[in-house]
Amino acid sequence: MWVEKYRPSRLADVAAHKDIIDTIGRLTKEDKLPHLLLYGPPGTGKTSTILAVAKELYGPAFAQMTLELNASDDRGIDVVRNEIQSFASTMRFNATGFKLIILDECDSMTKDAQFALRRVIEKYTKHTRFCLIGNYVSKIIPALQSRCTRFRFAPLGPESVRERVKHVVASEGVEITEEGLAAVQTLGAGDMRRTLNILQARSYSHWSPYDPVGEDPAAPLDADAVYATTGQPRPADVEAIAGVLLNEPFAEAVARVEEIKTSRGLALGDVARLLCEYVFRLHMPPTARAALVSEMADVEHRLAYVTHERMQLLALVGAFSNAKEAIVNAAQ
Repeated sequence: MWVEKYRPSRLADVAAHKDIIDTIGRLTKEDKLPHLLLYGPPGTGKTSTILAVAKELYGPAFAQMTLELNASDDRGIDVVRNEIQSFASTMRFNATGFKLIILDECDSMTKDAQFALRRVIEKYTKHTRFCLIGNYVSKIIPALQSRCTRFRFAPLGPESVRERVKHVVASEGVEITEEGLAAVQTLGAGDMRRTLNILQARSYSHWSPYDPVGEDPAAPLDADAVYATTGQPRPADVEAIAGVLLNEPFAEAVARVEEIKTSRGLALGDVARLLCEYVFRLHMPPTARAALVSEMADVEHRLAYVTHERMQLLALVGAFSNAKEAIVNAAQ
């Protein structure tokens, strides 16, 4: 997996968050590393950062000095009382320094486990450091938050993603067009894990269904090929569907949207989500836009509960029909 193959092994290799990296690096060099709480969206470098810190700290002794647990799998109080406490209470393998316990996805831990962990942190703080990693800091009890230095990892910026993707494709010998690179960057949405997974999946199934010539493994990766891999609507598809919804009568609009969905293999939920973003780029009365977005949100909500997609398609077309009437009334 490219996600693991290109995971940074040094702090200097982490793609972004230079302020956080510099701060943690300085604390590490001065042997003043506190308990850490790293939180933010997935794929933003939280786990990579602390693993890079551990590898720089311990070198060959990394496996002996570090305990890494995924708290979403082992999230009960027994794990805290047994495995974590057992590791924290044993003697250090070297004369200086401290051991490191990494709890990934700790926001999935039960409240009882978090309260038990608080006591373990207090008891063994002299020779053990804890790093808690999670997506939602609000799910971590205040008692744990107050014992850690918190760092928020924001979604990666476009330049950071672009530089990392260029490094990976150069290392793998993959050719990619500027449009393909922009598509990978857009679909990744600041999540480096998702970005690399999309890139790897596309590189192993390299052909574009929109290419009339057919499969061409030697051709560079383009935007159409990237969108085809993920099954996400292309910007041209969204524009075409929006044009149909805003200009065609109800019955014709239903038939045309269904045809586009079938030919492109698109999911209605993805179409509704991207149409919502597209609507904000259109010029229409604020009241009409507000009503349309509200109805589209209802469609997406119902699709999340596995309602009949055909009925929700009719509801989506109906929402745009109401929006057209509101636009006409506002013009009069």
